[in-house]
Amino acid sequence: MTDLGISLALLATTVLLCEATRRLISRLFSAKDYAIYLVEIVSTYQLCACTHELKVLGEVGGIEQHIALTLTFIITVVHVITFHGAFANPNGAIENVYRKNITGKSAVARITCMFIGGKAAQLLVPHIWSLGLSDHHLRHERFGFKCFSPINGSLLEAASVELACTFTVQAAVLHIHKLDERFHAPVIAAVITTLVYSGGHISGAVFNPIMAFSIQFPCSGHTFLEYAFVYWLGPVIGKVLVLFCLPAVKEMVAWSTRLTTATSSYL
Repeated sequence: MTDLGISLALLATTVLLCEATRRLISRLFSAKDYAIYLVEIVSTYQLCACTHELKVLGEVGGIEQHIALTLTFIITVVHVITFHGAFANPNGAIENVYRKNITGKSAVARITCMFIGGKAAQLLVPHIWSLGLSDHHLRHERFGFKCFSPINGSLLEAASVELACTFTVQAAVLHIHKLDERFHAPVIAAVITTLVYSGGHISGAVFNPIMAFSIQFPCSGHTFLEYAFVYWLGPVIGKVLVLFCLPAVKEMVAWSTRLTTATSSYL
């Protein structure tokens, strides 16, 4: 089997095992309030473990860009379909607190679970690589599973890219209800894949604080605080802008439209 085939098999195995675990949790703990927290851990692990594999496949395996982007699109669709209510992104918890769908205490608990899932992926995936299932896993192991910072611009440029990516994705999510539900996952995946293509060469285009913590923070090249500035502060500001500025812009546009209509009627 080729290296790409092995990576695809690992991705599929990860998703299937995580999905089986989620279904088991739903069956055993359906009446328990903490079931969603267990699902949050499993779903965040799935997201980060799959992204670890895609990252090493691209950086060490050297697959062509169009293949990498195709895999990004497909796995994003799979994540959206299988998460079963999990956020797997702190910004999701922040938004739901703002909309009063969950309490602040619940948001903190869910974000803690995200960190557990992200850290689990960070610790467990290298053990899978150490099995030497493919040549790029073996090469990665020879270098001690080291990775390097994907930031190729200044910290401000990278943070701006993460901010812009988060803003774009969240703005798309806010309007996705206008489409048939069947198209939700593909549209979101298409937006994310486009942003990865557009901003990946500057910051890696992660725009998820937990995924960055699991995948980018261990990499050499920048300090923890520098990574936090780019991958935590950037996306959080992007989310806040969507929540507060986008509605204000809509209101201004609506007000301007009403004013124009009234003026036209008067004239």
